[in-house]
Amino acid sequence: MPTRLPRLALYRSHPELILNLGSCLAVLAIVAIVSYLLARERDSVEQSAIRASNNIVQLIESDILRNAELYDQSLQGLIWAVGRKELPEIPGPLRQRLLFNEAFVDKKRGDVLWLDKQGDVVGDSTSSVPRKANFADTGVFQAHLHNPNLGLLVGPPFRARLGDLDWCISFSRRISGANGEFAGLAAGALRLSYFSELFQRLDIGQESSINLFNTSGQLLARQPSRAQDPMIGSNYSERPNFKRILSEHSGSFTARSSNSRTQRIYTFSRVADLPLIVMVVHSADEVFESWRRTAILVSVATGVLCIGILWLSLLLGRELRRRQEAEQGLATLAATDSLTGLANRRRLDHVLRLEWARAQRNRKPLAVLMVDIDHFKAFNQRHGHAGGDHALREVAKAIEHCIRRPADLAARYGGEEFQVILPETEAAGALLLAERIRASVEDLAPFADDARSVTVSIGIGVYIPGTQHDLATVLGAADEALYRAKANGRNRVEGSAD
Repeated sequence: MPTRLPRLALYRSHPELILNLGSCLAVLAIVAIVSYLLARERDSVEQSAIRASNNIVQLIESDILRNAELYDQSLQGLIWAVGRKELPEIPGPLRQRLLFNEAFVDKKRGDVLWLDKQGDVVGDSTSSVPRKANFADTGVFQAHLHNPNLGLLVGPPFRARLGDLDWCISFSRRISGANGEFAGLAAGALRLSYFSELFQRLDIGQESSINLFNTSGQLLARQPSRAQDPMIGSNYSERPNFKRILSEHSGSFTARSSNSRTQRIYTFSRVADLPLIVMVVHSADEVFESWRRTAILVSVATGVLCIGILWLSLLLGRELRRRQEAEQGLATLAATDSLTGLANRRRLDHVLRLEWARAQRNRKPLAVLMVDIDHFKAFNQRHGHAGGDHALREVAKAIEHCIRRPADLAARYGGEEFQVILPETEAAGALLLAERIRASVEDLAPFADDARSVTVSIGIGVYIPGTQHDLATVLGAADEALYRAKANGRNRVEGSAD
C-alpha cells in the first residue's frame, strides 16, 4: 500500500505526463516489435536464398563429379588398352573401340587423345585416323613428364587446338612404360560451354550468376554472361572474396562485389578433391526486393499508427490538462473565500486538523490567531455593504502580507473575523506576528472621509507539546483572548491565559 500512494499521487498531479510517457513507451514497443519481426523475416529470406543456392551448388557439383569420373574412366581405359602387347595386331575399327570406349566418351562434351612421349597425337576419339598436332609445349604435358605421381590432373582453361571445341579444361593421366619411364599422355578435353548450357537451365535471376572457378582463381564458366563481365580465363586470385572462398571448403557469406561494388550473397563449394569451385552469387537487392516492398509497406503503416497514437495522446493529454486546470480552479474556488481571496472556512478546518495532527505527531507547538475587525457593524452602517466589503478585502490583504512562511495559513472565519494558523510557532513568535498584523491594519489608509481608521483585535491560542490540551481547548483559548482584547479597549493583542 505505501508504494502505491506515491504512484497514485504522481498520476493525479501529472496525468498528462503519465499519458504521454505511456504513449511513447507504447510507440517504442510497437516499433521494437515490428523491427524485430522485419529483421527476422529478412533473415528468413536470406536463409531461403542460401538454401536454394546450396541446392544449385550441390546439383552442379554432382554433375561435374559425374563428368570427371567418366573422363577418368575413359583415360584409365585408354591407358590399359595402350599397355596391351597385342594392340598393334588388332584391326583399325576394333582397335579404335578398344582405345576409346563410347560409353565414356561423348563428342558433345569433348574428345580424348593419346599422346606419345614426344607429344604427338597417336590416338583420337573423334576418328580412327588421328588428327595431326603436338602438345609437348603445354604445361599439362610438361607437368606429367617431370612428375610421375600426379594422378588425374585437371588443367587450366585453354582454347582447343583441334576441332571447334573453343574453351576447354583438360583431364589427363600419365602413361608409363614397363620400367616406369614416361611413355606419353592420356588427355581428355571438356568443353566449358557444356557448363554454360547446364547453368542456363537454372533460373536464378537477372542480377545473379552461377560461376565455375579453378583453385588458381581462373574463371571457367559463368551464366548469365553479360558483355561487361570478365572473360573466361580471367584471374580472380588476388580478390579478397576469392581468397576467403579459397580458405574455406564450402559455405556462404555476404560481401561487396569487386566488380559492381554492390552487396552480394556468395554460396560456394569445392568439388570433392578436384581443383574446381562452384559458386552461386545472388544480388542482395534482388534477394531482398520482395522483403523490401513489404518492409516499406509495414513501416509506413506502423508509422501512421504510431503518429495516430501520439496525436490522440496529445489531444487526450490536452483535454486532461484542461480538466485538471478546471478541477484545480474549482478546488481553489471551493477552498477560497470569494470576497477576500483568503482560504474559506472549509479550507481552514481541513488545514487546522492536519496541522493539529502533525503537531501531536512531531511534538511541535501550534499557535492560532483569532482576528476580529473592531466596530465593524458601525463601519458597515456608515459606509454601506460596499464599504464594508472593501474594508474586509483591505484587512485580508494586510494579514496575508504579514504571513511569510508557506506553511502559515490565513483564512476568513466568518463575517468580520479571520483566523491565522501558525505551525511550529511558540507564544512569543505568535505574539510578534499578531502585533505586526495589528500594526499593518492600523496603518491602512482611512476609507473615504472617515476619520476613524480600521483596527483589529487579536487573540492568541497556543498548543504546547506535553500538555493535555485538545484542539477545541486551543481554539477556545484564542477566542477568550480575543474577547479580552475587545474588553480591554480593542486594537490590541491578547495572549492565552495559561
